[in-house]
Amino acid sequence: MWIGAGIILAFWLPRWVSGREPAAAPLLVAAGFLASLLVPGLGDLVDPIRHPKGWEIGSEIVIVVALFGAGLRIDRLVSAPEWRPAARLLVFAMPLCIAAVTLLGWQFGGLTLAAALLLGSALAPTDPVLAGDVQVGPPLEGGEHPVRFTLTAEAGLNDGLAFPFVLLAMIVAGAGWHPGDRGLEWLLRDVVYRIVAGVAGGAAAGWLLGKLLFAWPRGNSLAETDAGVVALAGAMLTFGATELAEGYGFLAAFVAGIALRQSEQKHKFHRTLNEFTGAIEHALLALLLVALGAALPGLSMWLEWPLALIGLALIFVLRPLAAWLSLIGTDLKGRARLVVSFYGVRGIGTIYYLAFGLGALPLADRREMWAAAVFVIVVSTIVHGLTAGAVVERVTETEPKA
Repeated sequence: MWIGAGIILAFWLPRWVSGREPAAAPLLVAAGFLASLLVPGLGDLVDPIRHPKGWEIGSEIVIVVALFGAGLRIDRLVSAPEWRPAARLLVFAMPLCIAAVTLLGWQFGGLTLAAALLLGSALAPTDPVLAGDVQVGPPLEGGEHPVRFTLTAEAGLNDGLAFPFVLLAMIVAGAGWHPGDRGLEWLLRDVVYRIVAGVAGGAAAGWLLGKLLFAWPRGNSLAETDAGVVALAGAMLTFGATELAEGYGFLAAFVAGIALRQSEQKHKFHRTLNEFTGAIEHALLALLLVALGAALPGLSMWLEWPLALIGLALIFVLRPLAAWLSLIGTDLKGRARLVVSFYGVRGIGTIYYLAFGLGALPLADRREMWAAAVFVIVVSTIVHGLTAGAVVERVTETEPKA
């Protein structure tokens, strides 16, 4: 009852107070926090330390659906210069943030090197789920603004591209800072092969789904049925098949969404697919955020001020500075560059990677790591969630579209 009431209030209150939906995310966390105070035992039931597998699976499903949906919303494959800002953020800003958080967590946060690297990797990806208000709009709108396109492309790709660093943390935990042959194996398998397999698997799955939905059989296509559930089926099929091939399923889900969208440019069925994935994404996200809020009282006692300061530094200094420097020489200038640099929303991807990593590595400081990660998510949810809609709307109205 309390969870249901909290979700309804979280989505209703923003419309009554300000007319803007972004405030729903922090309110969902607050609803979960209040529910844990009112319902004895609720915090223990959703404790990620005791039940990491539930958090891993739940967040994994949300991310896959969100990534596939994000790919579907990209109406056109823009030119190479328009991809350059997102590529810079992925190649330069994300590794810089991982390195900075790792160093600070190791030297000043009291974490082991492996734990610091895992935390830095988990906090690295920007979120395709909570960052919906800064991303491109629904299919068939066209003319994606460079700011929205860059943030969408970054969030769509870095969930998969953060995985090699999580796997590197596992290697460091077992072999130390001198992994020997395992370092070469990590580079060839976890970086090169799995990224290539993720992109190729997603492209192939998106092409096949496009044929099944729009071309086969001719004159009686599945797209005419308005069965939006095929979007969820396609996302899960793409993810599962790519993971079986040991590629990165998150990367494949986003690429598959893009490939499917490009397979047929103008069909209204894309809107149906987008609406269905959006509904599933919002429902699962609401449950996760309420559960996150319910876990807050139990985790907050493990939050140490050095890790809290590192988290604040990531949101307000490290990410904005790394992104700002990475965007030098791109077409993003002035306010557009500032907005892209600041709105690196942290969220569900962090939950997944931390649950996945700590499930494989029973590190002694896992409680402190969870407390720090949840703290960063909550701060990001409040700071970014309450401001993103208005700020991005303003900059996209004053700057020309692509």
